[in-house]
Amino acid sequence: MTARDSGFLSDVEALRVRARHHIERGAVTGGYRGKVDVVIKLLNEALATEMICVLRYKRHYFMAKGIHAEPVAAEFLEHANEEQQHADLIAERIVQLGGEPDLSPEGLAARSHSQYVPVNALVDMIRENLVAERIAIESYLEMIGYLEGRDPTTRRMLESILASEEEHADDLSSLLEGLVPK
Repeated sequence: MTARDSGFLSDVEALRVRARHHIERGAVTGGYRGKVDVVIKLLNEALATEMICVLRYKRHYFMAKGIHAEPVAAEFLEHANEEQQHADLIAERIVQLGGEPDLSPEGLAARSHSQYVPVNALVDMIRENLVAERIAIESYLEMIGYLEGRDPTTRRMLESILASEEEHADDLSSLLEGLVPK
């Protein structure tokens, strides 16, 4: 008995016929349950958020000064590189869904959920990055909730990014604990 015979899969011939319809849509098949335009808009906001985070982390990496700056700056650089990887994943998914990644500098900050705050004190840098990570966590949780049952591929990608953002927040919280007396 095959999976098809057990009622789990569609009729293979019907699948084949459906696959030939609207082939210009690439990965977006008739079984896609999301609203493509809404998902692309959400992803472009996430992309802007990641790009603002890259820029903020990079600035803080270069501007970090003081006795504790070296390990903190190294953490900022690591996070900047990981945020860039997140941005790349999101941009690739936008293209898979038939959209265009909006990387235009004009309006980037307006589309971003997090802010670019150019502080100079090391402790303030850590705090601002922690705030941004917490914003990203909340944003991704909301997006994941929206995507549930609509777009499992994008949901899983965002869940993976969310796990990384939670790790970043934990790293920054630990750095802050080490620098700020209780």
